[in-house]
Amino acid sequence: MTAIKNGMAEWTKNTCITFKKRTNEQAYANFKLGSGCSSYVGRTGRIQDIKLARGCWYTGIVAHEIENKHNFKKYSKSTIDSLGTAYDYLSVMHYGGRAFTKNGQPTIVPVKAGAPIGQRKGISATDAKQMNLLYKEQCSKGGNGGGSSNCVDISSRCPGWTKYCSYHSYVKANCKKTCNLC
Repeated sequence: MTAIKNGMAEWTKNTCITFKKRTNEQAYANFKLGSGCSSYVGRTGRIQDIKLARGCWYTGIVAHEIENKHNFKKYSKSTIDSLGTAYDYLSVMHYGGRAFTKNGQPTIVPVKAGAPIGQRKGISATDAKQMNLLYKEQCSKGGNGGGSSNCVDISSRCPGWTKYCSYHSYVKANCKKTCNLC
């Protein structure tokens, strides 16, 4: 459970992305013990299993699988875009040089000779920047990461009013943090 919380925290503390506990949503992430570290890439619109074997319980691995799941759009190869950022050899999404090898030989060789590639410590600054750029229109924090000074609950009773977030105007206006509106 700690690895999941830490993996989510990598995204929430460095980007405008937030997570909330599932209530009755039909589309949600479901963390479960699996035989490897995997998640379907892109939003499925329904339950989406993030499978984590015992060897996957590390912050960076969980952050990697969350990003696989988090993309709202699955892009074709012709539309893949780095959003104006430089190529990031140390992205949490980048695999190491011998990932998936069957014979011990390199499977990925960086163009920049000797550059270290891949890591699973946590998201990189470029990972955060790309996520913010990708979701800037949906992020009320403006897509620049960090917190927002107006992302607060005005009433101490907000945690008990979550079921009203979707339709009660008072709750929407006064419980922005609880209702994930910022």
